[in-house]
Amino acid sequence: MLSRHYRSRPGWSQGRVVSSQECMARILILDDEPLISEMLADWLVEMQCEPVGPAATVEEAMRLLAEAAPDAAILDVSLRDGDSTRCAEALRDRGIPFAFATGYGRRGLPKGFEDTLLLAKPFDFAHVRQVIARFDTARSAAK
Repeated sequence: MLSRHYRSRPGWSQGRVVSSQECMARILILDDEPLISEMLADWLVEMQCEPVGPAATVEEAMRLLAEAAPDAAILDVSLRDGDSTRCAEALRDRGIPFAFATGYGRRGLPKGFEDTLLLAKPFDFAHVRQVIARFDTARSAAK
């Protein structure tokens, strides 16, 4: 049964479907660059994951976190409306694994999150796959 859709914003491609039997994880995407978010969502679908979002603001991400119950998240550190620290804190409080995406390396991570999983920009498909595998390992260990 094909029943899971990832939400998209107006003007973005609509109606992507992932079989609930094949879906490894629901991954929340928080990034305010539409082309980057769309590429990341496409890659997640290729990896048989279900993208949640993408969200372009912390407010959108917090709403999706509450409504969609993601298994993991990829958060852009720097957003037009600030940074993603509030979302990271909420994920950490819920025990949901996440990675920060940044082009500034570890020095670009928010204070208190220096040991968080890092996804370097520009994205590389193989590295995104490694991060997703780490999410899966973290989810398995938490069970």
